[in-house]
Amino acid sequence: MTPNHSLRLTLLMEPLAICRLAMNAALPDWTTGATTFLSMTRTHTELSIVADERAMPAGLDAARGYRALRVEGPLSLGLVGVFASLAAPLAAAGIPIFPVATYDTDYLLVRDSELEAAIEVLGDAGHLIARAT
Repeated sequence: MTPNHSLRLTLLMEPLAICRLAMNAALPDWTTGATTFLSMTRTHTELSIVADERAMPAGLDAARGYRALRVEGPLSLGLVGVFASLAAPLAAAGIPIFPVATYDTDYLLVRDSELEAAIEVLGDAGHLIARAT
């Protein structure tokens, strides 16, 4: 992927949240309520869950208020530079991201409070952003 390559992204409407559980925690039952977005990653140090904010219990220690931009795919697993083409302009603008990759495509999570700035920065970088209905 060249730095000038334009990606098509879709803003998902459902607010998301991110939580960290102990590495040996059971997969929580509440994850079945995440019908728009659910990503779980277990490593030797943690179980990270990204899910619909409405599915996470109110008392759970979670970073809430994230929005996802989905790169339209499917993307080839051999494609290079997808996140770099998104992360570089956002980093230059001081906007933090939380990337999530799946087999078919990539998702870029940004805080809702920085969403409009992120969309503007990505648009200025040549990417096309649509809003999901």
